[in-house]
Amino acid sequence: MKRSPIAIFLNGVEKVGNALPHPATLFGIFALLVLLFSALFAFMGSSAVHPGTGEVFEAVNLLSRDGVHMILTLMVKNFTNFAPLGIVIVAMLGIGLAENSGLIAVLIRSLVIYSPEKYLTFIIVLAGILSNLASSVGYVLLVPLAGTIFIAVGRNPIAGMAAAFAGVSGGYSANLVLGTIDPLLAGLSQEAARLVDPEYLVNPTANYFFMVASTFLIAVLGTWVTEKIVIPRLGPYKNENIEKEEISRLSKIEKKGIKRALLLFLGFIVVLLIGLIPSNGILRGTDGSFLRSPVLKGVVAILFLVAGLMGLVYGSVVGKYKNDSDVMKGMSESMKTLASYIVLVFFAAQFVEYFNWSNLGIIMAINGASFIQSLNLGLIPLMIMFAIFAGSINLVMGSASAKWALLAPIFIPMFMFLGYTPELTQVVYRIGDSVTNIISPMMSFFALIIVYFQKYDAKSGIGTLVATMLPYSIVFFIGWVILLVIWLLTGLPLGPGAALHL
Repeated sequence: MKRSPIAIFLNGVEKVGNALPHPATLFGIFALLVLLFSALFAFMGSSAVHPGTGEVFEAVNLLSRDGVHMILTLMVKNFTNFAPLGIVIVAMLGIGLAENSGLIAVLIRSLVIYSPEKYLTFIIVLAGILSNLASSVGYVLLVPLAGTIFIAVGRNPIAGMAAAFAGVSGGYSANLVLGTIDPLLAGLSQEAARLVDPEYLVNPTANYFFMVASTFLIAVLGTWVTEKIVIPRLGPYKNENIEKEEISRLSKIEKKGIKRALLLFLGFIVVLLIGLIPSNGILRGTDGSFLRSPVLKGVVAILFLVAGLMGLVYGSVVGKYKNDSDVMKGMSESMKTLASYIVLVFFAAQFVEYFNWSNLGIIMAINGASFIQSLNLGLIPLMIMFAIFAGSINLVMGSASAKWALLAPIFIPMFMFLGYTPELTQVVYRIGDSVTNIISPMMSFFALIIVYFQKYDAKSGIGTLVATMLPYSIVFFIGWVILLVIWLLTGLPLGPGAALHL
């Protein structure tokens, strides 16, 4: 059977990607390469002058006596002090409890099930975006559910799953509330920014304003692509062997659990407002500032408390949690999903620290910034190029955190020397990473989505999935770039206290 050029290309990408080692192994290799290059560049006398302070940075040989001592004595400290590790673990303890209790799943189900049919596609895409609050619930629950809902209302189920997948994966970086990805990326950005400024702080809320606006943009664009491109291309669905599936409504006990959880959430909001609104409120900063308040600085703790308590209330009402042992078991379950991440972090932490000790990162950043400055590209073309680069890397390396751990130490210092904030660099990376998720065979749930498609079309494969999702990828990129350009031209902050320029 003759294969399409797209299928041939993506099969090639898949083979190349599958030939790469595990991301943790890659970081182990990168760490070793840093050691070797540190010796080489130190021997060559490589150096760079900080354009702001005039300080001279010289390459440090990590294979020297002092370097070997540092590697052996600080290995554990590198791992335990790696900023994203504690942040992600604490956030996942709370979000994992909400997910394990069934709260997140039932909220998504109710959002989709009780939506008017004319707004169904929009709600499915929006629900997909919001599902990113939890780790994988959108992929395992919403995508197949969207197919079931579409076939129940007489529409092509593959179009419904495509809409859900576009929201879950293509809108991965957008949301109305902070998810696990926000503190994770912020921690990596902070580590990279401190190569230039040891005191620089990147909050998990760094991109919040931009991501809230992106939520509605992606929901609208995803709806338009589904209705105007995907559904007409797929045509009506005809398969006598597939019966319409009944979509279960929420039970009384589930409704009761949601109401109790939402009441707790409203109570939490009231407490926060009482502490923030008065000029001398207990939750304001020591100088009375909102931007320096413990609510922003401790947003991970807030996320843990809100998600964890809502999950606890819901789980208690529906009978999921009968005692404290059930609660602790639920929190332990969420930690299992982090096992591979913790392994990855060990090697990534060594790589980042070696890069820092060797001064290779800051030398590359200073020289790279000087080269880019000589090109006179301007802010907008530069950021568009970076978004395209990030999206291209995503085609061969699936993990968002793994890619950012690799790219942040290079690009954040480089752009800081050009006068652009780590928060801006991070948001541009997130755009590039998100728009190619839905066409990347390296995305961890890519194969699962093909299986979902095959339920309704046995001939579905990589080509089918990519051909269906490519319009979303292109339209999302164009729309997101337009939004970014508007943001850059107006100078709006990306999040609380997160400017565009240093």
